[in-house]
Amino acid sequence: MIGEGSGVEMDLGIRSDKADLLARVAAMIRDEIVPLEAEYQAEIGKGDRWSYTPRQAEILEGLKARARAAGLWNLWLSDPDRGRGLTTVEYAYFAEEMGRTPLAAEVFNCNAPDTGNMEVFWRYGSAAMRRAWLEPLLAGEIRSAYLMTEPEVASSDATNIAMSCVRDGDAYVLDGEKWWASGAGDPRCAVYIVMVRTGGDDAPRHGRHSMIVVPADTPGIEVLRPMEVYGHDDAPHGHMHVRFTGVRVPAENLLLGEGRGFEIAQGRLGPGRIHHCMRAIGQAEAALAMMCRRSLGRTAFGKPLAQLGANHDIIAECRMEIEQARLLCLKAAWMMDRGDPRAAAPWIHQIKVVAPRMALKVVDEAVQMFGGQGISQDTPLAAMWTHLRTLRLADGPDAVHRRQVARAELRSHDGTRA
Repeated sequence: MIGEGSGVEMDLGIRSDKADLLARVAAMIRDEIVPLEAEYQAEIGKGDRWSYTPRQAEILEGLKARARAAGLWNLWLSDPDRGRGLTTVEYAYFAEEMGRTPLAAEVFNCNAPDTGNMEVFWRYGSAAMRRAWLEPLLAGEIRSAYLMTEPEVASSDATNIAMSCVRDGDAYVLDGEKWWASGAGDPRCAVYIVMVRTGGDDAPRHGRHSMIVVPADTPGIEVLRPMEVYGHDDAPHGHMHVRFTGVRVPAENLLLGEGRGFEIAQGRLGPGRIHHCMRAIGQAEAALAMMCRRSLGRTAFGKPLAQLGANHDIIAECRMEIEQARLLCLKAAWMMDRGDPRAAAPWIHQIKVVAPRMALKVVDEAVQMFGGQGISQDTPLAAMWTHLRTLRLADGPDAVHRRQVARAELRSHDGTRA
């Protein structure tokens, strides 16, 4: 228990039965997933980059089948009937373990953007949507994408989202472009959840947008290109640039009703940001472990690298910053568990800045310890660095989150609003 400062105690721990579950997840990651990671990655680019090779499919589906058989499946779901009844705080520990290796989240059916999309279908979808999309997503049979960002507007201010969505009889017609559609390149991606503009300038700024469910094979959808991150296309998952031209979608595919897109987005993004941050902490832990092993096992100038320069200090700083970020993330998760997303928001904004930035620093220090090998394909560090640098933009850039933190802080000191 940790005191919050207002007489309220925070429980940032994990129940004993959930700790046993966490140990099983960690063991599967260590003993079954990590040993296959290099072989899986080596298959990318053999033939069509945007399909899974037979060996990739065998590795991934085999691991998923074992995880499901072991009851290590849909861990993110708080519903004990379908998930494992974890609180947000408890799930944070699982997300950290999954962050240690790129395959783990999908093996346990806890991968983005699917978890967020499943949450949307679970909370806001019709019975027909749940049958068509939620059930196969929960079973790990399909993948999905979430389309929000647009190339022609500053999407860090989501009120700028401009994709046209016009009612025409019993359908809506979509026109416009989206990019950074994570997962839209995956051959298993079957459905998109798309943020669109349905209201005019006379509507409130946060009441002009809606979310609509679009089957990925709907006529008029064109995948223009994969977006590259520092020269890498992230095949076969991908972050795609997609054009919609006269795309007709049944009117019942609109979620909740016109003008409620931001309401849905906030319900989707809060937990997802915490998950992203805890996975980032897991990457930092993996990088620090690599750094320590390298520093003890490599010799230069007659000494282990650990004994040279400021490497002791660097390792110590990395450990301390990881611990600080984890505690902040757990507090954000605890705030979320209290049931008031608005009260949790400032803490989520804080960790969304702190965790990726910290993890990026730790990975960069590990790269330095490895020298030339650290930026090569011979370690996962370069890919980790690229992912973490991207995470500082995903779900909003640092500056937007800092702005929200500052606004909350200033409100608490503004006597006129007391």
